[in-house]
Amino acid sequence: MIRWGDPVLSDLLAGAFLALLTLVWATLCLTAGKYGERFRLTPAEPPPPRWPSVSVCIPARDEEGRVGEAVRLALASDYPDLEVVVVDDRSRDNTGEEARAAAAGDPRFRLVMGTEPPAGWAGKPWACLRAAGESRGELLLFLDADVEIAPWTVRAAVARLQNGQHQLLSVFGDWRLETFWERAVIPVVGWFIRGAVNLDAVNEPGRPEAFANGQLILTTRAAYDAVGGHEAVRAEVLDDVRLARAYKRRVLSTVMLYAPGSFTVRLYRNLGEVIRGYGKNLYEGMDRRPLLGIGAMLFILVSTLGPYALFLTLAITPIWPGWALAGPGWTLWAAVIVGLIHLFRYRVERADGRSGWHSLTHPIGNVIFLYILARSIFGVEADWKGRRFVDGRAA
Repeated sequence: MIRWGDPVLSDLLAGAFLALLTLVWATLCLTAGKYGERFRLTPAEPPPPRWPSVSVCIPARDEEGRVGEAVRLALASDYPDLEVVVVDDRSRDNTGEEARAAAAGDPRFRLVMGTEPPAGWAGKPWACLRAAGESRGELLLFLDADVEIAPWTVRAAVARLQNGQHQLLSVFGDWRLETFWERAVIPVVGWFIRGAVNLDAVNEPGRPEAFANGQLILTTRAAYDAVGGHEAVRAEVLDDVRLARAYKRRVLSTVMLYAPGSFTVRLYRNLGEVIRGYGKNLYEGMDRRPLLGIGAMLFILVSTLGPYALFLTLAITPIWPGWALAGPGWTLWAAVIVGLIHLFRYRVERADGRSGWHSLTHPIGNVIFLYILARSIFGVEADWKGRRFVDGRAA
């Protein structure tokens, strides 16, 4: 009879744990390049019966060095009937001047000077509402000021929206990563978020699950007005996801797509921005559910960082007399799991068009990710671009 504490039982439990980790990471390696296969936006979308007018609405606060290229590329779109409206949300730099200079006198461009949000409003929803009110398009394309779209993006998004009879469409594009910390952390956090989005559920009419990526959201004006526009999410730091939920509550069709090559965005430029940027809304994306947040932290600790710690422990301790914890078979098994983790990250990096060598930063990225999660879960207040949020809502 096997008793608790017997070496046989310990080996069985350890073997079962390692077998589970092996299965998880082997499965992730096999599926790494297949994300969003059924829900991809491509330049080859069939044209709709007609091309409605589109207003590209860009809320911009302190976006000097970014907004100019966003405006230039939006105006360079191959879409036949388009205008660009930028709301300078009381920027403390030259955002407005840069946007105007990038437009180079194009009559399709308009700059709107923003006003301080009313009490109870977050800055971005207020700027988006202002942009929508100043625009004339039948469709509204909300675009972040650091998003650089491809020439085909607007046309393909409008075609899918019209042909699918959707009222809201959003996409995942590509990240532009330049510094070490961007390369180490952003793919870890970004793909964790993408992996947590069940596209089948989100895109199925009648199901409550909803998601949108605020970097690019296309909607019909009629549906936008029907839900109350951004006033429906006026205080939310996670306004994009909450807006999609408002559409679904009204039984309006939404679709979330994966669209490599549709746009690039440089989210953050240094480690501090990465931590503050993700920290302000990561826990909010979990609906502020403590068990879900703690569960995510445990998942990272056990399934990702755990194998590294186990391998290092098994590999190093035998060099100290009396400290050998297990035989070489266990060490080799732990090494295989670590190898699978790196293979998964390698495949993700290559699928995103980056060097696979970035996979070597995976444990570092996950340590930072763990810190960001803890900061987001246990931190009550967050500050972003001079505006304060308490428990995910504008203070």
